[in-house]
Amino acid sequence: MVRPTLRQVREHHIEALALEAAKLDAHQALAVYDGALDWLRRPDAAMEGPLATEVWAFDRTLTHVLLVNHRWRGWVAPGGKVDPGETPREAARRELFEETGVQAELNATPAAATVRSYHPNWSATAGISYLAVVDQRTQLKPESGQPAAWHRLDEPWQGWFSNDRLRMKQCALWLGESIKHR
Repeated sequence: MVRPTLRQVREHHIEALALEAAKLDAHQALAVYDGALDWLRRPDAAMEGPLATEVWAFDRTLTHVLLVNHRWRGWVAPGGKVDPGETPREAARRELFEETGVQAELNATPAAATVRSYHPNWSATAGISYLAVVDQRTQLKPESGQPAAWHRLDEPWQGWFSNDRLRMKQCALWLGESIKHR
């Protein structure tokens, strides 16, 4: 048996604060896919990191979503891993800003919790997707080499996670209904 180095353990260890916040957000999420809540509740979940996060940022008409063109994943929601000392929600806001230049308040209700692989050679990772509504006229300032653009929810795009467009579309419908009832 090959034992991981201390560096590898730290890189993949999910801090207690982040894990508890992820469990709470997954429990409150509009949708839970791939057994994500059970995955996060496992006793060894903290050793199964890293923890991923992303933002489904919709325009005010809820017909477009802001995506970044990742170098090999194609068009995906802005996101990344939760850094030490962060909650998933804090990491999502940071990643949205780093990858698009957009600062946004996240909806109190998370969109989804998932368990999926972000690379063919990587093990599955738990992730929390958050919601934001952003003015489509907001100037985008994407990371170098990773363009950001608005995509219509009713038109497919090339991306690593083929189910995301339909999941986002369902989420936009829910968001529209919740806004109507305020």
